[in-house]
Amino acid sequence: MPPVQPMETDRLDTRLRPQLERLRAADLYRVRRVVDGGHGVQMRVDGRACLNFCSNDYLGLATDPRVAEAARAALARDGTGSGASALISGHNREHRALEDELAAFVGRPRALLFSTGWAANLGVLRGLLGKHDVLVADELNHASLIDGGRLSGARYLRVGHGDVRGFDAALRVAQDEHPDALRLLVTDSVFSMDGDLAPLPELSRLCGERGAALMVDDAHGLGVLGARGQGACELLQVQPDIHVATLGKSLGCAGAFVAGSDTLVEFLVQRARSWVFSTAPPPAIAAAARTALRIVAGAEGVALRETLRAHIAYFREACAALGVPLMASQTAIQPLVIGAEARTLAISRALFERGYWIAAIRPPTVPRGTARLRITLTAAHTRAQIDGLVETLAGAWHDARMSAASPATAKA
Repeated sequence: MPPVQPMETDRLDTRLRPQLERLRAADLYRVRRVVDGGHGVQMRVDGRACLNFCSNDYLGLATDPRVAEAARAALARDGTGSGASALISGHNREHRALEDELAAFVGRPRALLFSTGWAANLGVLRGLLGKHDVLVADELNHASLIDGGRLSGARYLRVGHGDVRGFDAALRVAQDEHPDALRLLVTDSVFSMDGDLAPLPELSRLCGERGAALMVDDAHGLGVLGARGQGACELLQVQPDIHVATLGKSLGCAGAFVAGSDTLVEFLVQRARSWVFSTAPPPAIAAAARTALRIVAGAEGVALRETLRAHIAYFREACAALGVPLMASQTAIQPLVIGAEARTLAISRALFERGYWIAAIRPPTVPRGTARLRITLTAAHTRAQIDGLVETLAGAWHDARMSAASPATAKA
């Protein structure tokens, strides 16, 4: 059979190329860097040795040999894939054991394993909500929560970031105008681009007063916050109706889970389309996550969290001493807002050339005018590595400010 000849004019490419060029011109074009080897603190990225300060591997478990060995053993025993969705033939004993252990860890009756955090949030919101229901959401929620809410068809009430009075007003409206509807308040626990915490105790109280359910995405809190590492919900002593968290950050693996009542999980088994119609994760990933969870829940997890907290305090003090104005975050996420996209890219490149990898975060991930370096610390970093970063960061930051303030730059 002769090869198919391309159309003389590819209409799709013709339409897309100008949009790509506009992204390049606005310094909003994104590129992928290639990592050679493990995704730890010391990495080889695009052929260059560097220190990684932009990972969500907060406890350094992504390259832990015990976690890798658990995956290898499961690969030898259970193979590389699940072969089908969990309701067909893909529900392995490793999946079931992980769900039971996750539920016990966060203190809930049941947990349901999803392939990604995105799938978990879409599955919950589309499964629970319909056009007669109301969703009340923080404006800085993760994109998966935003998309899940929009796709649900529910009335969407968007509230200013962390605005307790705004949430109260929105819940009052929902209660008055939709008394028989399911009213769901959804929020991140730790906001991934700012590193701040949601006012969970106040939001939980409001939900109780207004007859609403509370859903918390604790992706960046699980494993690193709270005495036992149960996350922001433990730290702030809140038990949401729906508890979502991921396994690809502090546990160093992949996947996500939804924890809650037996009724909630059984309902999601029937109605969460992103779970029902997705191939189950490989059993080896579940086995690795079980080992990581045991580390997080044990004495070693306590020590790792203490190390991480000490690193955060040390980094903030060092930056303050050198005039680097970080945002007010006490979590592992330490953003430095630059503002202009081009300047943010320039500082990120300068750091990379000096051996420090920190990604430039630009719109639409963050609001326009707030492009930033999203610096993240892990328990696997050393004080010497942090010292080197702070010194290099301070130099790049002050150089960029001097360049932006110079008459030649202003005229250009």
